[in-house]
Amino acid sequence: MTTETCDILVTAKLHEQLMAHLFPGDHDEHGAILRAGVVQQDSTVRLLVQNVKLAEFGSDYVAGQYGYRALTPTFIHREIIRCRDAGLAYLAVHNHGSDRCVDFSRIDLESHERGYPALLDIGRGVPVGALVYGHRSVAADIWMPDGTRRSLGTYRVIGRAIKRLYAEPPQHHDDIDIEHDRQIRMFGASGQQVLRSSKVAVVGLGGVGSLVAEYLARLGVGTILLIDPDPIEDTNLSRVVGATPIDVEIELLKTQIAVRHARELARDVTLHAINRDVASESVAQGLRDCDYIFLAADSMRARLVVNALAHQYLVPVVQMGAKIRAGDTGTLEEAMSAVRHIRPASGCLWCNGFIDPTQLAIEAKSDAERKAQAYGVQEPDPSVITMNAVAAAHAVNDFLFDFLDLRNDEAPLGYRHMHFLSGVTQNVVPRSDARCPECVNRFAMGDALELPVTDG
Repeated sequence: MTTETCDILVTAKLHEQLMAHLFPGDHDEHGAILRAGVVQQDSTVRLLVQNVKLAEFGSDYVAGQYGYRALTPTFIHREIIRCRDAGLAYLAVHNHGSDRCVDFSRIDLESHERGYPALLDIGRGVPVGALVYGHRSVAADIWMPDGTRRSLGTYRVIGRAIKRLYAEPPQHHDDIDIEHDRQIRMFGASGQQVLRSSKVAVVGLGGVGSLVAEYLARLGVGTILLIDPDPIEDTNLSRVVGATPIDVEIELLKTQIAVRHARELARDVTLHAINRDVASESVAQGLRDCDYIFLAADSMRARLVVNALAHQYLVPVVQMGAKIRAGDTGTLEEAMSAVRHIRPASGCLWCNGFIDPTQLAIEAKSDAERKAQAYGVQEPDPSVITMNAVAAAHAVNDFLFDFLDLRNDEAPLGYRHMHFLSGVTQNVVPRSDARCPECVNRFAMGDALELPVTDG
């Protein structure tokens, strides 16, 4: 195989289902087939596990002609046709009895050489391949339609925590890193390496997003995408970190301010300033291979697109913000900060009513159309940096503990609403609608489905 790799992402629920089938306690070998969405971004490839088809022991998974056991031709043919028709990758699975290191046997690889060229022909353009599992390890042999083969980069289990499996434990170099010494003492050089190799997006660089960008830069996240189409305004100066009155005078973009501020804080970070709306196709397409997305933009279209990315591409997302509502008499009726976590098939903003179809339609109209239809100009919402900071700090702290798998348990991940007038924090369990057109229909589809974007 070549040195090219392929990352594989799977939800915790599907991974647990598969592992229970492969390792039921009988110390035998078992099989399955995974259907997976495909993501191709430049030279990188990701496969997103959408479905686990367990092979029935003794009927679908039987004694092999060449090796110990094998999937039956009937089972294989049925599943490769389903993958072809849905535009999904086909992955055959079996297990070995090993623990932290696993690899294919010579017989395994010879069976791939015999069978996978024919499967590529039947698949008509979808990748095919195999995974072999140890108790805490995974190896892959992925055959791409262009004739190349890829081994496993990282196998990620996406639950509240993001757990990572490899064919063998990765080698971490304990380089001297004075800048991050104190946090390395908390989660180790291996954790710092995970942050350094990650790609994280911040959508919206106002009062919350600008703070998130600073925190990520200070933590040592390796690549940060900074997305906002707007210039700084004088009303932003009380909340946007790094902004100055001179920036307003010269109409500097919020992305330029965020880049400048991050550069002052971190020497090695790679920063991509994207001065466009996340709902534009070119921007959304660039987020397909992100490892995490922070959503701090206010528009319904931004929520729709980023919510779709979470479910369609298995990207962990957190939506955050602050809300202040004053009554007609000037009294304060509501003051809250919100942190809403979205995982694939969980926490969907559409299911939970945080994407308003009416407001989506209004946002799609031009300024002239809005005036003609008496929508008027929306008054700006109140905002204060302290409440923005609460939302940003909680969101980034959750990212740190979940992304590096630092928690002791897998407590349910949901929405946190912090109400400052009453001093009450609500931990809300998000609802899930089995008929949802977003999280259900988009789940792990990858590039086989279009995102809900605008042109450009």
